[in-house]
Amino acid sequence: MKSTMKLLTVSLISLSSLFFVACSDSSDTNNDSEAAVESTEQSDSKLTTSQEDGAMQQAKADEKSLADDNTPKTEITFDESSYDFGNITKGDKVNHTYTFTNTGSEPLIITNAKASCGCTVPEWPKEPIAPGEGGEIPVVFDGRSVGTQNKTITITANTNPPKTRLTIRGKVGEAES
Repeated sequence: MKSTMKLLTVSLISLSSLFFVACSDSSDTNNDSEAAVESTEQSDSKLTTSQEDGAMQQAKADEKSLADDNTPKTEITFDESSYDFGNITKGDKVNHTYTFTNTGSEPLIITNAKASCGCTVPEWPKEPIAPGEGGEIPVVFDGRSVGTQNKTITITANTNPPKTRLTIRGKVGEAES
């Protein structure tokens, strides 16, 4: 009976996570398309005040909804939270995998992994991670822009706090002629 209840609980958590991700993805799509229109009118490296305000409001709403939900909380521990890829040439791509462990007592459900820039693309496990088990978050950085790069990857999960930030940094130089 206990194992059936536990399985039912994990299934309900998974379903609620899928619903949350589906709802988040549709609002992210709207926000992304609005941001894309505005970014064509401005430099890629600067946000307008309204974009910053919108991003801050969305982040606060996401964090509040995660804090208020009834999903059991757990803990996530990364082997490293920052990676320095050193010096690369413009146009090169860097792959790095962040590894983590569910160090809590409840199944870990990652609902999103979002980078601060379109040049950095993270992936994340969609299935719940059992306590004591681990997983990986592979990240690809595309060195399109010359200069020092410092990008943030925000992991959203049923943890307290609900967001964990990882960083990838390095320097992109011009290709030698």
